[in-house]
Amino acid sequence: MNYVQFRVARPTDQLERVIEFYERGLGLKRVGEFWDHDGYDGVMYGLPNVDYHLEFTQHQSGSPCPAPSRDNLLVFYMPNREEMEFVTDRLHRLGYYEVEPENPYWAAKGRTFEDPDKWRIVLMNTSGLG
Repeated sequence: MNYVQFRVARPTDQLERVIEFYERGLGLKRVGEFWDHDGYDGVMYGLPNVDYHLEFTQHQSGSPCPAPSRDNLLVFYMPNREEMEFVTDRLHRLGYYEVEPENPYWAAKGRTFEDPDKWRIVLMNTSGLG
């Protein structure tokens, strides 16, 4: 397969709060945005030098999107413990606190949070695939 880019897109009806969580809380870099494009606003986040993005969109007449389950996760592998604690503290200051993961595997080395739409993310203190 020769794909150039991969993006996960999700609607929300709380775009400003989602921006706060992913940009100010998690510290993800905004790599693109659009406003009032056929009635949609949106932002895209990515990690430096990586062609994998998260996109959040909101339609002017609302874009509710209920979370599918407590085990539907975005996992961010963070091998540096101090960096993970820094992000955790920043989320706490914004009013976001850990929730109990559905699968206990994530509790051993991770911290699980819910974003404003109740979708879950895990900050995992490992280098991944382990």
